[in-house]
Amino acid sequence: MTTNASHTGAPADAQQEIRFQIMWNRLISVVGEQARILIRTAFSPIVRECEDISAGVFDTQGRMVAQAVTGTPGHVNSMAESVSHFLRHFPVETMKEGDAYITNDPWMGTGHLNDFVITTPTFYRGKLVALFSCTGHLMDIGGLGNGPDATDVFMEGLSIPMLKLVDQGTVNETLMAMIRANTRLPVDTEGDTYSLVACNEAGSVALRDMMDEFGIDTIEPLANYIIDRSRQAVLEKIASLPKGCWSYAMTVDGYDAPLELKATLTVANDGVTVSYDGSPPAVTRGINVPLAYTKAYTVFGLACAISPDVPNNAGSLAPYHVDAPSGSVLNALRPAPVSSRHIIGQMLPDMVFGCLRTPLPDRVPAEGTSCLWNIAVRGVWSPDGYAKPRAFALAITTNGGTGARPGLDGLSATAFPSGVHGTPVEIAENQCPLIFWKKELREGSGGAGQTRGGDGQIMEIGTTNDASFELLAAFDRVKHPPRGALGGSDGAAGIVQTSKGRSLASKGLHVIASDERLHLLTPGGGGLGAP
Repeated sequence: MTTNASHTGAPADAQQEIRFQIMWNRLISVVGEQARILIRTAFSPIVRECEDISAGVFDTQGRMVAQAVTGTPGHVNSMAESVSHFLRHFPVETMKEGDAYITNDPWMGTGHLNDFVITTPTFYRGKLVALFSCTGHLMDIGGLGNGPDATDVFMEGLSIPMLKLVDQGTVNETLMAMIRANTRLPVDTEGDTYSLVACNEAGSVALRDMMDEFGIDTIEPLANYIIDRSRQAVLEKIASLPKGCWSYAMTVDGYDAPLELKATLTVANDGVTVSYDGSPPAVTRGINVPLAYTKAYTVFGLACAISPDVPNNAGSLAPYHVDAPSGSVLNALRPAPVSSRHIIGQMLPDMVFGCLRTPLPDRVPAEGTSCLWNIAVRGVWSPDGYAKPRAFALAITTNGGTGARPGLDGLSATAFPSGVHGTPVEIAENQCPLIFWKKELREGSGGAGQTRGGDGQIMEIGTTNDASFELLAAFDRVKHPPRGALGGSDGAAGIVQTSKGRSLASKGLHVIASDERLHLLTPGGGGLGAP
């Protein structure tokens, strides 16, 4: 009997397997380089310091092949769908070398206007071989600002439909002028846009170098291998799970009134489905969630519990299915306001964990703070060296405690599920006239249990200006704190107030006078198991 083997003695298919694995690792370094360019060249501190981004490479069918090991699930998993929208508007046969496309459409991008998504075709020896896409959060794109006060998406800022930003190397100067004219921070916003373009260009260069190195003229066989293997790996994980349906409900603060979210999770042999049927209709303020963002964080929760060791790509995402009633708060339709979609969207991993607590009690944590406690501030100041006052707008990323984990306490002051870094105090104080008089752990705020919830933090913030500053509050877990599970205690609720004893609503625009300080106490995570 003869075998198809080389002089090394290894079968040809085994050699190809090894070759694909090597190329896979090289591809991860390609998208890693893509992401680092974005982080190092961005103007916005939330990108530069906190890595509120996504970056990835797609094949010519629009399938995500690899993502950078950084960024947020809300960006990465929604960007995975966004590229298909780009291809629908700009078919591959119309793409030219040097083109780049842009949108911030919440329903075709990552859920709100502050995120610009740029997709760039990559050519190798004159042939289209891949697409690079990236997302970054920009500090200000006009409108009422990055808060939940708007009553429709038109009030939330500049909306960019699917447009060509760069045409064969020539920048669309008319579009750039429109972008600059519709932001309080024209220099930063323009700089961030070019940073996103440069990010994709760096990915394209790195991919061409990789293709030269491995002597390939297409990535399709590699893409098929990665996607097929990842999908099969997730299906094998699902096959080992108990089969059935489980439900969970959670009450969140909402804007004017509490909202009860409902989920039903079904595990079958061919996949896992999460339905949010029964969740409330969209509200009149900007805490609604487009379906792409709902899918993004739901699938992230599923991956954390079921397949945490499988790379994130089109194949590993395919066995997970998510639906929500059209027009509901979790499937808001245009022109619903969605600026603060993270408030509810980032609660969805906790909804998934709640559903899975019965079949998989040893894998899922108790509820945590979950939604970021971003301190969005705005005003005018005159820093040294500037003759005239200038506007500032900053989102200072912070969070409370995560839920207790099976066998481990929750993490304190940690952004989960977002994954962004906390804004360093030194950076915040350098970017605006605010001063942090206090930033410390809120000891004992985590719920008691066999394992404790993580602690929140206490912050006291004032201004070095004689002028007041604005707080665009978008906080939750104030009236309905993170719940403990399996006998564990609830975490402490969040508190928003001032040094003069003013209690502030957790959502909406507030003016903080120059002679008072903002006091924020972020929530603690729920405990797990009876103490």
